This record gives sequence, structure tokens and C-alpha cells, in this order.
Amino acid sequence: MFDLIPFEHKNNLWNPFADFERSFFGDLEKDFPCKTDILDQGDHYLIKADMPGYNKEDIHIGLNGDCLTISAEHKIENEEKKDNFLRRERRYGSLSRSFNVSGVDVDRIEAGYQNGVLELKLPKLTETTPASRQIEIK
Repeated sequence: MFDLIPFEHKNNLWNPFADFERSFFGDLEKDFPCKTDILDQGDHYLIKADMPGYNKEDIHIGLNGDCLTISAEHKIENEEKKDNFLRRERRYGSLSRSFNVSGVDVDRIEAGYQNGVLELKLPKLTETTPASRQIEIK
């Protein structure tokens, strides 16, 4: 009756290299659960991560040394009963993605979330050159 079939590709063109692409590049949905763009903006990096369907409260950003981790979790509400579903395709669960932030001033990282896109502004560390001075010979 309500048999909606999810298709792997949006277009109906046959791709003879689909199995090769999957084995070579991996399953992008599984390997990279949130699609991410990283831009170099000169004085800072900008990370844009697609996280549609998550509330701001469900997203956590952690920092451990030089590793920045973005994680999020969809929670099943107790009032929803599984018996009422004819088909359930929306995902519930968690995701996690980590980035190396060496070379970033971690004390000045800023985050914003709007319209399903998480944006992180990662200021670059400024290289300090030692001041020139004369050393006295004793």
C-alpha cells in the first residue's frame, strides 16, 4: 500500500563503475556521515558540516589535544511507538567526525549552527618571530 522504494541514485542512469567506486572510495554515507567542506579563508579555516535534522542541543564539539570531534545524536522519543509505523526510513542514532587542528588557535574557535549547517571558524596560529636584539658579551 505505502511501498516507497529508496533509490541509490537520483537519476536512473546505469553506472558500470559503481562497484569499483564503492570499493575504491568507500561508502561515503557510512565513512563520512556528515558531508563537510573545509575552506582556507586566509587568517582562518572554515568548516561547514551538513547536519540536517539535528537540533543545536544534540550537537557536541569536543577538543582533545590536536583532535577536534563533532558528534551528534538523534534520540527516539518514548511517545513514538514502533507498532504504528508502516515503514521507517528516518535514521536514529549517532555520528562522529574528527579533524586534526594542529596549527589552529584552539582558544579562539567559534561555532554557529543555522539551517542544518554547522560552521566552525578555526583561526590559524600566528607565527611569532623572535624580536631582534643585541646580546651582550660578558
